[in-house]
Amino acid sequence: MEIAGVTSPRTRLDHLEKEGSKETHGENFELEPSHDVSDRNHQFHSMNALEILRETVRILRYNSSGFMTIAAFLICPVSAVHMSNLLVDQSIVKRLTVRFLLVAKTCGLPLRPFIKQSCQRFAETVVSSSMCFPLFITLSLLSKAAVVYYVDCTYSRKSADVSKFFVIIGKFWRRLLSTYVWMCMIIVGCVTTFFVFLVAACSVVSVIGFTPDLVVYAVIMMGLVFSVVFANAIVVCNIGIVICVLEEVSGPKALLRAGILIKGQTQVGLLIFLGSTIGLAFVEGLFEHRVKTLSYGDGSSRIWEGPLLVIMYSFVVLVDSMMSTVFYFSCRSYTMEASTGECQLMLETITASAE
Repeated sequence: MEIAGVTSPRTRLDHLEKEGSKETHGENFELEPSHDVSDRNHQFHSMNALEILRETVRILRYNSSGFMTIAAFLICPVSAVHMSNLLVDQSIVKRLTVRFLLVAKTCGLPLRPFIKQSCQRFAETVVSSSMCFPLFITLSLLSKAAVVYYVDCTYSRKSADVSKFFVIIGKFWRRLLSTYVWMCMIIVGCVTTFFVFLVAACSVVSVIGFTPDLVVYAVIMMGLVFSVVFANAIVVCNIGIVICVLEEVSGPKALLRAGILIKGQTQVGLLIFLGSTIGLAFVEGLFEHRVKTLSYGDGSSRIWEGPLLVIMYSFVVLVDSMMSTVFYFSCRSYTMEASTGECQLMLETITASAE
């Protein structure tokens, strides 16, 4: 049984870059349904995290103007509002922080600086996410769909047109919105479940009579476990958004499809999530230190450092969305490679039995 040759995305992009503008794209474009996407995936091979990053950079170079437009008009405004906390009421943050500290004290946790900072940071995140939710569900969601559209056009050798994109987005906006709402519900559910178990575990440990230090260690261990579970949930949600755009499924079906699709490639997805998280946290920390907090000079550098850090943050968000899309194609290829291997094994077994 012969298997069709598999061409890597890198080889395909090399070919695209050589052809450049020689290709003509006169046909009207619509995102192909799932079976067409599967056909394109025969030209892919499964990749590790570093290969996905390299492939993302090559796609970005191939269509830099389109992706930079997405970053400038859809991602940067959200990043600027989110990082500067323009919509955050600090009085609400303070009240929420006090309540979290009271819960921590009731559970037997010692109110150390680490605990206080964690409570304050979590309160800021909750308030900021709530206030910025209208931006997340419009501009941010639109940027994710645009990135998927542009990457798909790059691989399918079709021109990416803004007017066509808005026509297409109008057709599947409802299912995209439904998937995003389910994604938010999963994230909120994970966080809520973690805090319920955290409060219950700390209360039990405190009642048993363990020292506050042991309670802190238990909290740290539970936090590490939660981080892994939460990272997996984020990876599934990101792939679910991509599936919602490229395939005719939405909501919980898209997320379930994503969970099945990344089997065998979970480690790659976690590495992508880890890299993006570190990058975003680094830029956010710089913004906190050099823009929000005046820790040096007269503060005149804020004029150029603030916008620069917002651009850096937006670029990391853009690359993260692109890597999620490339990761989707890689997972599709991995699934087909595994299926092909199973078929070959079954044929060899049948042949050996017949002989």
